[in-house]
Amino acid sequence: MLVLSRKLGEKIFIGENICITVVDIDRGKIRLGIEAPRDVPIYRQELLPLGHQQQQQPTKPDTPVPPS
Repeated sequence: MLVLSRKLGEKIFIGENICITVVDIDRGKIRLGIEAPRDVPIYRQELLPLGHQQQQQPTKPDTPVPPS
């Protein structure tokens, strides 16, 4: 995972045709503007199609990890 810090109004570009802009920061919430071609689906995590939600959840280890 790439982690970036951005200030209000700054942008992040993904490829040649996707742009994410920080449009507001207020009380610990950030509003993002996303510009992308209409054929690129954009979902909030809680609205992902059911098959993708299951893939995103972390898996539990099969054996317990002993405390160190």
